[in-house]
Amino acid sequence: MALKKKTLHGFGWSFADNIGNQGITFLVTLVLARLLTPADFGLVAMIAVFTAISNTFIDSGFTTALIRKMDCTQKDYSTVFYFNLAVGFILFIALYFAAPALSIFYKQPELTDITRVLAFGIILSSLSVIQRTILTKRIDFKLQTKVSLISSVLSGGVGVGMAFGGFGVWSLVGQQLGRQLFQSLLLWVMNRWRPSLVFSVDSFRELFGFGSKILASSLLDTIYKNINTLIIGKFFSSATLGYYANADKFQAVFSANLTQTIQRVSYPVLSSIQDESAKLKQAYRKLIINTMMGTFALMLGLAACAKSVILISIGYQWEPVVPYLQLLCLSGMLYPLHAINLNIINVKGRSDLFLKLEVLKKIIAVPVLVVGVFWGVYALLVGMVVTSVVSYFLNSYYSARLIDYPTREQLADIAPLLGISTLVGLVMWSVTFLNWNLFATLAVQLLVGLTLSYVIYDRLKVTEFLELKAVIVGSIKRIRNERR
Repeated sequence: MALKKKTLHGFGWSFADNIGNQGITFLVTLVLARLLTPADFGLVAMIAVFTAISNTFIDSGFTTALIRKMDCTQKDYSTVFYFNLAVGFILFIALYFAAPALSIFYKQPELTDITRVLAFGIILSSLSVIQRTILTKRIDFKLQTKVSLISSVLSGGVGVGMAFGGFGVWSLVGQQLGRQLFQSLLLWVMNRWRPSLVFSVDSFRELFGFGSKILASSLLDTIYKNINTLIIGKFFSSATLGYYANADKFQAVFSANLTQTIQRVSYPVLSSIQDESAKLKQAYRKLIINTMMGTFALMLGLAACAKSVILISIGYQWEPVVPYLQLLCLSGMLYPLHAINLNIINVKGRSDLFLKLEVLKKIIAVPVLVVGVFWGVYALLVGMVVTSVVSYFLNSYYSARLIDYPTREQLADIAPLLGISTLVGLVMWSVTFLNWNLFATLAVQLLVGLTLSYVIYDRLKVTEFLELKAVIVGSIKRIRNERR
């Protein structure tokens, strides 16, 4: 399969995977938000930082190392599998015995049992890392999509069923643990890879030489992404943390999906042409423009419609989520751009530079966390927006040195896209001043946003938009012809 076709095929299935998985999970969250309280969501969110760090340790950068390596063997895969599994058991035991201390830290006695049950999910996750890695290296996201969709539906049914049964916060625990269980089972059933009874020290050393720096970078990034949850949970109420957690879920429907899709597909694709400089730069530039055209539109559009979306979907008890969501959209809209710039650093084999960048960015972010503790949640969220912008300039500066695509060229490519989306977002937001009912307001906002975006991009003849339009029109015609 040609690289372009393979890339488009991978993007299509990966995006379907993320949208389907997150979409189902999101719909389940909407149901649970009407059955449970903000405090229930806050309790589960308090454990997120610890499970996220544990999952980072399980991977230990080996996924990135395996995908980048051109000639992986069964010995490589088996070695990493047994390492993943061993670390998973160690972390489960550590978190199990640390559970009482965590409940004391947060002053929430019920967290002891919740933590111990959720910790079992670490072992389940360790079982599926290599299965996913092999499929990602093949750019086979079709199977992963099936697994994700089935797992989301089944675990969503568990969560909603438990909520209707009056299990309260344990409904969220059941949903989360169920998803990890179903994903692991399905990956083992549907993917034919099995480990051999071998552990190679040489293979471990080779892969860990590259992956260790990715591990350190990932740990820093994971801690930073989740430290906000820890700070809000410690210094504010569990309800406040619940508001923040659900606002993050809303923005993640677009931001996290796009970022994960970009990371999963672009890394193996770009790695396959890592030694072809001109081709690599061309593919890289195209990737940035197409990604940010969609990201800016989605994130700024969501910020403009935040009030209507929140009140319609989960009710007036969640109205405090609105400003949280708007600020998270502003910081989150740059996440896919971060992912692309960081991917090129790994593609070029500079995991050392990747680590240095992460250390530098986290040092810059420390004052934001301090401000959040003393000035409140809104100050923390504004600080996240500033940090996201600063991080972009750092990422793009260093990636440009590896691929000859300087920041000024990137900005020249994406600035018009940001300008168009900002204008459209402001027009959409102005509709709220008409004081119509929520459903009418949201309908008009969406209609205005889609129409105005189409007209502007079409009139300005933006190349990437016209290419996307041609692909969509061609697909529609092909489907119609097949039906005839």
